[in-house]
This record gives sequence, structure tokens and C-alpha cells, in this order.
Amino acid sequence: MVFSSKPCRKPRIMKGVSHASVRMKTHILNADRGDLHTPCPPSQPPRGPCPSPHITLQRQASALHLDTTHASPPTLTQPPERTAVAMSSVSPIQIPSPLPLLLTHEGVLLPGSTIRTSVDSARNLQLVRSRLLKGTSLQSTILGVIPNTPDPASDTQDLPPLHRIGTAALAIQVVGSNWPKPHYTLLITGLCRFQIVQVLKEKPYPIAEVEQLDRLEEFPSTYKAREELGELSEQFYKYAVQLVEMLDMSVPAVAKLRRLLDSLPREALPDILTSIIRTSNKEKLQILDAVSLEERFKMTIPLLVRQIEGLKLLQKTRKPKQDDDKRVVAIRPIRRITHIPGTLEDEDEDEDNDDIVMLEKKIRTSSMPEQAHKVCVKEIKRLKKMPQSMPEYALTRNYLELMVELPWNKSTTDRLDIRAARILLDNDHYAMEKLKKRVLEYLAVRQLKNNLKGPILCFVGPPGVGKTSVGRSVAKTLGREFHRIALGGVCDQSDIRGHRRTYVGSMPGRIINGLKTVGVNNPVFLLDEVDKLGKSLQGDPAAALLEVLDPEQNHNFTDHYLNVAFDLSQVLFIATANTTATIPPALLDRMEIIQVPGYTQEEKIEIAHRHLIPKQLAQHGLTPQQVQIPQATTLDIITRYTREAGVRSLDRKFGAICRAVAVKVAEGQHKEAKLERPDGTGGEGCREHVLEDAEPESVSDAAELALPPEMPILIDFHALKDILGPPMYEMEVSERLSQPGVAIGLAWTPLGGEIMFVEASRMDGEGQLTLTGQLGDVMKESAHLAISWLRSNAKKYHLTNASGSFDLLDNTDIHLHFPAGAVTKDGPSAGVTIVTCLASLFSGRLVRSDVAMTGEITLRGLVLPFPPAQRVSGWQAVGCLALCETECNSFKHWPENA
Repeated sequence: MVFSSKPCRKPRIMKGVSHASVRMKTHILNADRGDLHTPCPPSQPPRGPCPSPHITLQRQASALHLDTTHASPPTLTQPPERTAVAMSSVSPIQIPSPLPLLLTHEGVLLPGSTIRTSVDSARNLQLVRSRLLKGTSLQSTILGVIPNTPDPASDTQDLPPLHRIGTAALAIQVVGSNWPKPHYTLLITGLCRFQIVQVLKEKPYPIAEVEQLDRLEEFPSTYKAREELGELSEQFYKYAVQLVEMLDMSVPAVAKLRRLLDSLPREALPDILTSIIRTSNKEKLQILDAVSLEERFKMTIPLLVRQIEGLKLLQKTRKPKQDDDKRVVAIRPIRRITHIPGTLEDEDEDEDNDDIVMLEKKIRTSSMPEQAHKVCVKEIKRLKKMPQSMPEYALTRNYLELMVELPWNKSTTDRLDIRAARILLDNDHYAMEKLKKRVLEYLAVRQLKNNLKGPILCFVGPPGVGKTSVGRSVAKTLGREFHRIALGGVCDQSDIRGHRRTYVGSMPGRIINGLKTVGVNNPVFLLDEVDKLGKSLQGDPAAALLEVLDPEQNHNFTDHYLNVAFDLSQVLFIATANTTATIPPALLDRMEIIQVPGYTQEEKIEIAHRHLIPKQLAQHGLTPQQVQIPQATTLDIITRYTREAGVRSLDRKFGAICRAVAVKVAEGQHKEAKLERPDGTGGEGCREHVLEDAEPESVSDAAELALPPEMPILIDFHALKDILGPPMYEMEVSERLSQPGVAIGLAWTPLGGEIMFVEASRMDGEGQLTLTGQLGDVMKESAHLAISWLRSNAKKYHLTNASGSFDLLDNTDIHLHFPAGAVTKDGPSAGVTIVTCLASLFSGRLVRSDVAMTGEITLRGLVLPFPPAQRVSGWQAVGCLALCETECNSFKHWPENA
């Protein structure tokens, strides 16, 4: 919201002020947002708004890179050519006394300069509301600006000490806002200096009696000033002209500033140039306090000399520009005289001027497609026409830099030696034959066909089986770059396709950003946790992946940020997932699914001794000569302390063992150092010395007397109990199978295979079947199917109820329970286990404790096949020696020890 202070139609004319002055000030007050227009002279016909010196001087200072944030020339109401005439023809302004005071600490307002200041304190807000917004006369727009004096936040606080000298200012514009808190922004122009005589009132805003020290319009003529000041004025004028002439006079702003030096009175130049050149607030405050004109000249001359010397040094270090470069190079202002040009910062800023030329050269020499090249050429032409201050300049430049850095045709050469690849895969990973076979097949086909598209693989398996590390090994085998993209929790399609460049902070998607990172167009991309993608109002990232993972479409992948096609057909995409249930069917159809089952006990033992134990020893600073972990101990850790499909928990257990051994080794080294004397003698003398200093009742000191442990430290079952605690899982299978009606089944979970006990009991009743254990509909149907098959084959297998009848449900109720009732259970592979459990119940015979079973049955008694590899880890976890074998199951994919 903009509030403009406007006088009434018939303003009250102050004493000593002419009508011309009132008309001039009234026109200033009607200016909107600082876009000032000067009244045209009466002798000239009006031809639209007159030029705005305020805006003109801002453009001049922008071209010169001078500091005009808090300053502008004093003659804001006249063109530069008529400034001297206007000053001499207007009667002097007398500031009112008493005068309201505006306290500020942001900058220093000099006579003739213009600044914008923020008003947010209590007294200053009250001054603006009561004086400027409600005033109707010219006198109400004149304020006294006191620099270097902060206004207290609350009007209840005492007024701080005021600076002795201030500047009378004319309020030109008032802009108000309520966010983030109520405040105003004032545009004020300095008129003259004044001195505070006495503070008359402090609330609601300070008012003081002031004494006017100089009058802006009463300066003597240029000839008279030259006579009075003599050489000092001429010296100041010479330096001012030298400063302006060092700049490019072909720039209109510089030429107009040169004319200002000749038009303005010499007495006004110190305040003007101090406001324009780069000076600190402390220096401006010293100029303000200099009431004497001679003192003001003496203090301003060193500031001009400092600016001139800085410009000379910059001109020496600046590189020569090309002849065809017609752009105007702005000269940076010197912040301090101690700054030494030629440093790295100066070199970087000088090189920035040639960035567009270098970027254009990179575009010409790049091997991007024709369509992308046309887009880049079009954007570089737009970039040349943009000023660097535009926000779109940085966006366009970042876009072009990305286009140049993308690997459009840069690729690595694949290593196609199948024998070396097999050796490398075997060294990095144990087991995982399916994955290794698929990689070797790709290498073989790649040898026969050079332009083979990259396959889209998806490794599905429980956590901890090495899906991510296999992807890294595949890249190492092929000799390609590897990049991992974590998709877990991603719920914005812009993460895949990127943002459009119309948005603030737009950036390319993860695919394009990954290609920029690796620098080649045929890397191995690992899309980790693709089954954990989310969906939100920002789109579905799984749908965005359809184009990326489709071999028929990804050769023309279009990122929203690039807006040009990029070829992804040479990229080898490998996705990982724990389950396929949460992957959309359309996305699942585009990937080649490779199941990664959990490890068996034998595989875990080999992995532990080949990879896990050496890695943990290296991480803890131990050697095989200091600690030994036998395979029997590893088997105890696998069966009694872990129950998982992968090896992550097993790796953590080895880490705990290594930490405990490291403590023993460190304590042993400390004891050896204590048992040895400084002169090299040891033995009984040292031990007697330790016994003399030790306290018998101290347990810790008694432990100090123990000898260091013998190396290597052997980890056995007793050491496991001391380090890892009591076993977490016990072998309780035989105890739970001590009575009829209990059988062992194999279950599959996302974490690997597990065993599941099925218990059954019978009692007198009405022939009802009760099922408990949070069973799903499929398992409930399997239970009804099992009891129906048993009833139809009771005579064949001699199954009877308690009364000896072959009708198993005659006056008999059956309760079938699956323990761990808090866990929901469902699946099509529990039928054979339920049949065995009920057959044991009705026959009175025990089920073998070393037999586990899985598979669905039919009404004719056939056992349907199932994927056994996912359940083998659960079968071995409890030490089962055999599995229920049927003629319908195929065991050719089972491990050799199954």
C-alpha cells in the first residue's frame, strides 16, 4: 500500500519562502514512488513529463557501479543544465523550529542526497502517522533526521543521547506494509544541516528546537566561491573532474555527471560526491559534522584520491577487451584502500566477463544432437541480450551449463572377457548363481552384438542378501560407472522427470542428474527400493518410471527441465525390491524379475569366513593371529543368535565379537607395559613392585595383576555366551513334537524362510472345525480341504475318532491352531502340513521332528509344486534333515544338501 503525502489545494506559505519554491516542493510531493518529474520552465511548452534527474542519476550510478543506495544528487527537482540557475533564483528555505526528529541508524543523510529508510520503532511510527499521513501543509513534510541514533523499541524507554548535528529532510514518499510487522519506508531528501538547541518533547515522538546551520539555496556564485576558497576549491574540482574522466565518456550517464560538475556550485559538490562514491557511514558522519565549508573540502579530497587510486589499479589489472566487444564494462568500486588487486577474487571476476564466450565455444564443440544444439544456440542468443541482474539470467546460464556437461555421446568401453568376469563375480559374492548367470549371458550377447540395448533387471529378495552390492559388482565387472538412486519414500514425479524451468528453484530429475555425475551415457544405474515408492498430489513417480524402464521408449526420454530428448538405451538399469506385491503391474511388466533367495546355513558360513570376518577384523584393527573364529562357532551364531535370510545381523554379531576382543588386546598391551620396567628388566622385580603398590581389597587392582591373554584368542561357545549373552533361539523342535497332532511347516516371509508349528486337538462335540491363529481365507480353505480329504480316505489309512468310527467328525470337534496368533498368516502352501497334523492326531502316531513340509494339496490328495529356495533357510534354521517329498514336486533347483 502506498501513501503519498500531498499538500492541500491552498498550502500555507511559510515565512521567507517564495511562491516558486512552494510550486517546486508541491510538485515533489505529488511524485509517486520516487518517480520524480520536474516542472517544465514556463517559457517552454509542455511536451510530456520532464526528465527525472533522480532516475537519471540512478542510471548513471548503476553504470559507474558507485554507491547510490543511500544517496543521490541534491538537485532532484531540476535538470542538470538548469541546476545553478534554479539555486540562485529561488529564495532560501527556512526550516521550521521546533522540528520533529526522525531517529535512524541505518545510514547518514547528507544535504542534497536521497535515501530510503525503514521506520518500525514506536516513536518513529507515531511521527509518520501523526505528522506525514495526517499533515496537509508543506511544513508537515519537513523532518529532522538524526543519524547514528537508534530509536528505542518501546516508547516507555528513555530517549538515547542524540547526535548533535542533523539534516533537515523533505519526505517525498511514504510506503506502508503490515508484514512481517507494521512498518513504513520513507523516501526523504536532505535540505540543509541543523544543530539541536534543546529537546522540547520526547513523547509521542521527539520534538526539538533547532538552529539552521547552512542553506542549500543560498550558496554564492561559482566565481565568488572560487575567490573565497581559492586553491582548495580548485584542487577539489580537479580531483572530481579527474575521477569522472577516468570513466568512459561515451556512456550518457558519465557525460551528464561531467556536466553536473560544471553546472553545480562548488560548495554543493562535497556533499554530492560523498554521497555517490563508496564511503562508510563513519566517513559520511564526519562530513555531516563538518559545518565549515573549508573543513568539508579538506575531508572530502582524500576520499576522492582514494577512489581515483583504486580505479587506476583496476585499469592496470583489467584484461584488454576484444575489438568486436561493444559492451560497456562497469568499473567496480573500491571498498577499502588496503585491497590489493590481482588476487584470485579479481581474476575470477574478470573471467566471469568471458563466461558467455567460453560457454558458446563449448556449445559449438559439443557432440550433442541437432535438436539439442538448436535449443542451446537459441538460449545463448537470449542470454547475450539479458542483463545480469535479471533472475532469468542465472536460470538460463545454469541450463546451458547442464546441457554442455551432459554426456551425449561419451561412453566407456565394456570389458567383455567372460572368464575374467566369472572370476570377479565369484570373488565378490558367494552363491547367487542366477545373478551371475544372467550377467555372463549379457556379456556373451554383447560380444556378438555391439548395439545391444541395456536390460532392465529387478532383483527381488529379502533384506541383507546383497542385492545392492551385486549391482556394484556388475558395474565393476563390465568396467562401467556406477550410480545409485534411492527411491524409498519418493512421492514426487518431478524427482524422476525434473521440474519445468518456469518454477523457481527448478532442477533436473535424478536420472539426468545422475548422468551428469558419472559423465558417461552407459553407466549402471541402481534404482534401490523400487517397491517403496509413494504417491502424492505431486504425481506418481512409479508412473514416471514407466518411460525410463521401457526399452522401447527410453531412447527418447524427455526430462521436463531439459525439454529435449536424451538417449537412455545404453544405460543398464538394475532395480531392487523386497517384494513385488507393492510394485504397480505396469512397472513390473517392464522389468526382468530375478529372485534372490535367502542364504542357507552352508552359504552363510562360507560368506562369513570369506567376507564378513576379514572385513570386521580390518575395521577393528585386528589380525587373524589375534583372534580365531572356528566354523562351529559361526554355525552357533547363525542358528542360536540370528534368524534371518541375509547376513546383516550375522555381520553385526561378528562386529560385537571383534569389539570385545579389541578390549582384551588393548588391556593386554597395557598390562605388558606395566610388567616391564623402564630399564628393560622385568619378571619378579616388576611383579613385586606391582604387589607393593596394589591394594588387596580393590577388585580393579586385582584385575590389573592378571597376565595378558594368550594369542590368538579362540572364540568358542562359552566365549559367545560371555560376549553375546544367552542364545536367542533354542532347538525346541523335538520337545514340541512329543505328542500326536503336531507338525512342522515351512513359511515364507519378506525376511526369509521360517518354520511354523501346526497343532491340532479333538474333543467330544457336534462335528465342528475351529481355526485360530489369525488365518487368511486361503489357509481356512486349506484346512477344510484337508479334513475333507482325510474323511474320504479314513478307511484307507485306518484313521478313526475316539469312538472308533471312521467318520472323523462323528460326535467330535476339531480345533486347529497356528501359534504366534499376533501374526497374520495366509498362503497356498499349508495344505500338506495340515493333513499331516490331522493324520497324526487321528492315528495317534508322532510326526518326525526332523521333517518339515510345505505345499498345497488338492481334493484328490496331490501336492502342488512350490518355489522351495525361499523356504530352505527356515528348514535349516531348526536342523531338519529331510523334507516331505511328493511325486509332484521338482527338486532339481534345490541345494545339493537338501
